[in-house]
Amino acid sequence: MIPTGFLPPALGPQRTFALVAGVERYDISHRWNLRGPARDALRFAHWLTGPAQVPPGNLRLLLSPLDEPEALDWPDSPAMAALRTAYRPATEENVKAALLDELPQCDGDLLWIFWAGHGYLGPRQELMLPCADARPSQIRHLNLDSALRWWRTDLVKHRSFPLQAALVDSCRVDAPRDARWNFGSTDYGGGSSVPGRRQFRLYASREGEAAQNDAERGAGRFTEALLAELGGRSVRESVSGLPVAARSIHRTFRELRDRGEGWQLPQFLVDRDWDACSFLDDDLAAVALPRAARLDQQAWDGLGALFEGRELPRCAYEAYAWAFKAAGCTTPVGGGLPGDGLLDVVQDLDERQGGHGGMPLAVPFVRFLADRAGTAGDAAWAGRLKDWVDTTRERLALPVLPPPPPPARTTVVHVGLEPPPDGGPGFRARMWLRGERTEHIWESQGAPVRLDTVREELLRQLALIGAAPTDGGGAGPRAPGGVDRIEFHVPYELLDTDFDQWPVPRGPAGRHRALGLLHQVVVRCPQERADTRAEWHTSWRWLCTRGGRHPEAVRVVEEAEVTDALGMELAERPAPACVLAHTTSAPHAGLLEAVLEGGVPVAVWRRGGAAPPPPLLDVLAPAGPDGRPDPGALDVLALPARVREVRRAAAGAAAAGARAAAGDGQPPAGEDQLVLLWDDPDDIPDSRSLA
Repeated sequence: MIPTGFLPPALGPQRTFALVAGVERYDISHRWNLRGPARDALRFAHWLTGPAQVPPGNLRLLLSPLDEPEALDWPDSPAMAALRTAYRPATEENVKAALLDELPQCDGDLLWIFWAGHGYLGPRQELMLPCADARPSQIRHLNLDSALRWWRTDLVKHRSFPLQAALVDSCRVDAPRDARWNFGSTDYGGGSSVPGRRQFRLYASREGEAAQNDAERGAGRFTEALLAELGGRSVRESVSGLPVAARSIHRTFRELRDRGEGWQLPQFLVDRDWDACSFLDDDLAAVALPRAARLDQQAWDGLGALFEGRELPRCAYEAYAWAFKAAGCTTPVGGGLPGDGLLDVVQDLDERQGGHGGMPLAVPFVRFLADRAGTAGDAAWAGRLKDWVDTTRERLALPVLPPPPPPARTTVVHVGLEPPPDGGPGFRARMWLRGERTEHIWESQGAPVRLDTVREELLRQLALIGAAPTDGGGAGPRAPGGVDRIEFHVPYELLDTDFDQWPVPRGPAGRHRALGLLHQVVVRCPQERADTRAEWHTSWRWLCTRGGRHPEAVRVVEEAEVTDALGMELAERPAPACVLAHTTSAPHAGLLEAVLEGGVPVAVWRRGGAAPPPPLLDVLAPAGPDGRPDPGALDVLALPARVREVRRAAAGAAAAGARAAAGDGQPPAGEDQLVLLWDDPDDIPDSRSLA
């Protein structure tokens, strides 16, 4: 803390300077754009020039807003009017000019650095704040840790700026270790350290945590709390009261965390060279809210035996997410599991401790695993897991748990096509029905059959499945809800075949509908996975343990990227698990070869290689806060249903276009025919013939 008497005698508005930056738009990709940081920067600048009475000429305001600058809500004051004409874009050049050239030449006592936007931790845990001109080839950024070290040296006027405060509303998550994330190496160097300079850092989140942004209101939750604390304080009051304000902000967020309403926890650091600890971690005066029990040693011993030799099951992320819901907590932002093993996940849950109802998060997690293990037929493990839940609940006097939701029931028809051994025309065909169990329902006999024969038999089977009594007796169809999905297991050469366009009789007057409008239709090519089976399984498991959503799960491949090396590049890491093809050539011209060689289980392309606008990401991914598609929010595991929605929307648009074209004599627009490769390695029927 800084006692009032310690403050420089002349400290006041005239001797206070600031760098204020808000970055919403980034050159690297529209997916990086976010709404809120520019407004947060304006609000902080308004406090500096308003209650703190700092002259606008002492501020360096850098803004890269998502919308036009004139559309921002500029506060109505003479000082802000002056800044409205003086601000600059938040590029790396402008940041360095303001922070390392202009401000160090000023004669002041206090420097404020306020930054709102994205934030990443580098290999040495240095906070890197990307600038507006960040590009894939070079993510230009401010290395805040290096800049603050520079500001402690004699490169800044020897007797100037004894007090420096950095307030950062950004995430502090690790930058992906990927060649496409080229931050380079940024170190501003520096001279000799000047004793007596003190730096205060208040971050919106701790290392590894994401900072929450209210996109609808256009405000960061941290900035909201910060400005509420600063209120109408003067410069001297704000500096002397900064530690108290930081404690209050920290306490507010910790109470949210204890109630399970958020996991973001601000961190206030007092000059690491002077006091290496964050004083906020100790001696907080607030009375802690009741917390859930933690697992005792007996519970951990039991889990060690239960989880020994067990890989993360496919349902692990579902169990993780349901644990928070069952305990009355908010699921952490970011998605995905916190570790690669079951004990890692339970440790994370135990450290969070659960909600105010007293239920440790680890207990519903194990309860969910028990339920799914029983459904999957592993009755022995399911029983041991359930016994652990029962004894732990009884020993720790925990409340009753609601039952986990039942697994989603999906009825799938698998159609297997194989070329005949002699290489002649036609195909050997088989069909399976998978619902509560898997059963073989048809197989071609004798000579290989043509695709027309397979189509006719598929339509016959679909009619039987919806009307035939179960097990040959009793009332009711074999699949009460009908068939959800049809999966074509085909040779490589048939991947681009228009199975989804097969006509199906529908309604009166001989009307037909395309198969892909009535059912989810996907293609598969598991027989081509022999050489990359390990990569294929690893990528699928990685996708499942992240709940189908992750910023790295989806990769858009452009024409220029389809090279001989693409398959090896895709095989290097589990991500991406889905490729969207923005290519104009037919997919067999290298793209699908790379997808299969790389072990990527999911891919989407337009039939025949056509690539009309809009891009596939715009079509498939939900819009982010800025209105643009967010690849991190695209649920890859739900793509079969999403692609059917797109097919239906395209068919409706094509029908409307045909009606309009008939009226003006113009040819109708064609349908947007998507193809979905969907190779789930855990769901492949036994290919052995039953004949």
